[in-house]
Amino acid sequence: MAVDLDPRPVTLAGFVGVAAFVVYIVFARLKSGEDWVPILDSANLVFHEAGHPLVGLLSGRLMVYGGTLFQLLFPALVAFHFRRRGEAVGLAFGLVWLGESLLNVARYMADARVQSLPLVGGGEHDWAEIFSRWGVLDADTRIAGFTAFLGWGLMLAALAWLFRCWLEDTRPE
Repeated sequence: MAVDLDPRPVTLAGFVGVAAFVVYIVFARLKSGEDWVPILDSANLVFHEAGHPLVGLLSGRLMVYGGTLFQLLFPALVAFHFRRRGEAVGLAFGLVWLGESLLNVARYMADARVQSLPLVGGGEHDWAEIFSRWGVLDADTRIAGFTAFLGWGLMLAALAWLFRCWLEDTRPE
């Protein structure tokens, strides 16, 4: 069986709901022309900005990492929560959200050298600072491309996995 974590069968409505979420992400990114998904990326931005001061409480030097850490941590925790509860649809939703958040991070990474994105509070560009520290600023777009590849891959894998779960749950015993 593809999924032994969901005691309830994956319904067609659950699969269609997650698939519609992926379609919304694709069309919102295409429509905006800026790779911005209004509802989701606004939430991602809140988690991102909250992460800076929270990590900054531990270390001023690590504060720059806090934004991306929290932006990725929150949807990962959502996925983990649903995994623990044994809910395949919720797990897939969390993984799709994590994948979309990776796309948002990739957009920010790709902007490290040109720094054309508007920044909240007009502060320093996180990824310009991070890539400069690591000595890879010239590779910003390549790293961003790989990060975006991971994001799309995670979303498609979550959707394919959930589809497989649904197919197995609809097979006659």
